Amino acid sequence: MPKGHSLRLTTAAAAELGRQAAVAGTPGCMHLDLVGGGCETWAIRLRPGHLAGAPIARGDGITLYAPVDQVARLTGLSLDYRGDLSGGGFLVRPSEGVTCCACGASFHRSSEGRPATT
Repeated sequence: MPKGHSLRLTTAAAAELGRQAAVAGTPGCMHLDLVGGGCETWAIRLRPGHLAGAPIARGDGITLYAPVDQVARLTGLSLDYRGDLSGGGFLVRPSEGVTCCACGASFHRSSEGRPATT
């Protein structure tokens, strides 16, 4: 992993990523990429396997990969997982200069400027 370019995984997130990777037949490997968000600019999409890119986070037997051109946008963020009887989901925990939507599913970096809305 490049120094300073890392996403932090909580224990709960690492455990759920590991579970999803194992179920998909790619134990220990998950891929993350950024897509257009609903509430904010970016949302995180997770898929099983090592599709391309660089390792950005490791924890509890799982390695998370992301496209190299998206690594800087992920710096300083934490990925958490919350689950209960009605389901669960991954949440983005912000760092300085990052705004997350109320649901925790998407984020915006203040250094990127906001896209125009129509």
